[in-house]
Amino acid sequence: MNDRVRNKTGTTIVSLWTLVAVWLCLQSVSLAQSVGLPAPRLLTTMPMGGQVGSQVEVTISGEYLDDADHLTFSDPRITAVRKLDSAGQPVPGKYVVTIGADCPAGLYEARVMTRLGISSSRAFSVGALREVVQTKANTSLMTALELPLNSICNAAMTARAVDHYVFEGRKGQRVIVDCATRGIDSKLDAVVIIADAAGRDLLVERRGGALDFKVPSDGRYVIKVHEMTFKGGPAYYYRLGVWESPADAPLVRMPTTRPVNSFSWPPQGLPEVATTTEAEPNNERAKGQKISLPCDLAGSFFPAADVDVFEFEAKKGDVCWVEVGSERFGLPTDPAILVQHVSRTGDEEKLTDVAEFSDIASPVKVSSNGYAYDGPPYNAGSADILGKLEIKEDGLYRLQLSDLFGGTRSDPRNIYRLVIRKAAPDFALVSWALHMELRNGDRNAVSKPLALRGGATMALEVVAIRRDGFTGDIDLTMEGLPEGVTAHGLRIPAGQSRGLMLVTARDDAPRGIANATFTGRSTIDGVAVIRPCRVASMAFPIPDAWGEIPSPRLVADVPVAVSGLELAPLTISPASKEPLTVVAGEKLTIPLNHTRRGEFSGSTLNLRTMGAVFERAPAFNVPLTADSSQAILDTGALKAPPGDYLIAFYGGVVTKYRHNPDAVPALEEARRQAEQELQKIDAELKNLTDASKAALAEDKSEAEKSLESMTAKQKAAAAALATATERLKTATEAAKPRDIVDILVSEPIAIRVLPAEKK
Repeated sequence: MNDRVRNKTGTTIVSLWTLVAVWLCLQSVSLAQSVGLPAPRLLTTMPMGGQVGSQVEVTISGEYLDDADHLTFSDPRITAVRKLDSAGQPVPGKYVVTIGADCPAGLYEARVMTRLGISSSRAFSVGALREVVQTKANTSLMTALELPLNSICNAAMTARAVDHYVFEGRKGQRVIVDCATRGIDSKLDAVVIIADAAGRDLLVERRGGALDFKVPSDGRYVIKVHEMTFKGGPAYYYRLGVWESPADAPLVRMPTTRPVNSFSWPPQGLPEVATTTEAEPNNERAKGQKISLPCDLAGSFFPAADVDVFEFEAKKGDVCWVEVGSERFGLPTDPAILVQHVSRTGDEEKLTDVAEFSDIASPVKVSSNGYAYDGPPYNAGSADILGKLEIKEDGLYRLQLSDLFGGTRSDPRNIYRLVIRKAAPDFALVSWALHMELRNGDRNAVSKPLALRGGATMALEVVAIRRDGFTGDIDLTMEGLPEGVTAHGLRIPAGQSRGLMLVTARDDAPRGIANATFTGRSTIDGVAVIRPCRVASMAFPIPDAWGEIPSPRLVADVPVAVSGLELAPLTISPASKEPLTVVAGEKLTIPLNHTRRGEFSGSTLNLRTMGAVFERAPAFNVPLTADSSQAILDTGALKAPPGDYLIAFYGGVVTKYRHNPDAVPALEEARRQAEQELQKIDAELKNLTDASKAALAEDKSEAEKSLESMTAKQKAAAAALATATERLKTATEAAKPRDIVDILVSEPIAIRVLPAEKK
């Protein structure tokens, strides 16, 4: 049965069980938030994963999850239905998730569809081990939770405490203890300890690694988990895995999300397994490993201060591209390469430096400290290596590969992949929500999902890493969108690294969701090349970037949704949908229409221009109280060459936003019904009280039973009225107008610059 029906006037009637979900959502909304129009964000699931081929009950929480219905996953082999109560009605925030037997182990995205569209995602793990859930306090040895080997416990960290677990071990057994936290979007920085049965520490991990434990004797062992600074709560969740491993098997950890800069790895066409492996000992000049070019080699920065030396022959005029992948695997490494020409006279060597390679610089300026607004908090660059090697003379060359700070690390899991190839021009793309200087260092803009209000345009910044000398244009496309949604890519021009994708929902776009395909297209050596564009987001919204370090990651897919219920406060669109033409060197006047649906603070809106050379245009003001305005672009001053362009205008606007005012009348009705029910029960209770007093002795017992039953009903009805009153109060408060500053982006505008007539 639908939880929502329409009356004859078209207004929404919300059934009473839905109001519970509305109220629960409103409890999590911070009314003091002043930056970014509300966006649905899924913040926690409990548990955070499940076993292949099983069913698990999942409880969700988040922000602005009004009317949450479908829980979806990035793989169709994971499905969910709402949990129903005894009356057959959905239980707010609870789902029954089915993980198919054919679903591979790994990490997936979970999202929920809401009144405002699709929510942000939360990592959901699928594995082969048995799953359990922490359901009661286990903050002492006496209350330690029994955790069988080869199982995973889903838990939330207890604040200002240490969670305790126990397992049985046999002498000589190899036991792996792995605690997934940041890699599954948690805020927890875990300290994990293996202790003996008395709680005495045996092995400690403070840096997010796994514990590789050889059991010294038969018996019980304790695992202790706490946050590094003893924080806790629902956002500090974790998955604690304990399993037996063969003595000679490599250590395999639980799956983790990918860092943003991993979008540029691997190079197109690189085999999954390297063709060559590092052969130790190769960390001395006299023991350099002989290789031939091109080369694809796998190795590790181990032991501490390891320097791997490779030698190869090359001829004058040879040009190679050198790439190293390591930090982009999510490892704490910083590769560096020195290439030298080697000439020998007898037993003496003369070494001439040819090239040094270190970091892959970010293609665009990023935030200087991860907090400030002098750039986005995402970094498309890497501590890995991508550089050009030009050979000036025939002979022997020596390549030394090291981890710049490897002297403080000694872990064989710090692996690398060294690729030396002939030029293979290519590109890789990553995107994130448009970043602007809004208030108080707020990072909400860069963590919101692609959930569109009707009449809204959302902009994504797109950044390219160019490989091996590729300099061509990159056209951006997004396809497979919901009904009523269009996408327009603002091209990444030749030799540049930044473009934009504008996603627009029509005013009348119906509620819907679709998984979009986001790509970049170019022509390389006469061949059409299409590459995926990955999307990055913050694991958690950051209301105060000065007080919390952002935690960005890549997401697995690109869902786009439309609310269908809420409209953008303001839409700015070109008066004509046809391309506007202007002769190069002349001024272009662009008529703009304003569709106003709300009230605003201030009388003007300052707009800037996005798109190619037009980004150099000066900012301009438009009136917020008018239905139209115009923009003037001077193609002469901007030195815009002839061609076709797509631009848009954008700026920060302060709107007086009311959150879900339609919920208030329904909650008023729910309170009225609760009040009437209580009044009815009060009257019945009074009659029963009078009847009990007048009852004959033989009827006294039955009358008292009826009185007791009705008293319980009165207590429940009074509680229901109190709850309904509180829900109404919360919804009424949320529906009051409050100033929120948000990024406004106009609909895209097509411009054709014509060549000037020759004099």
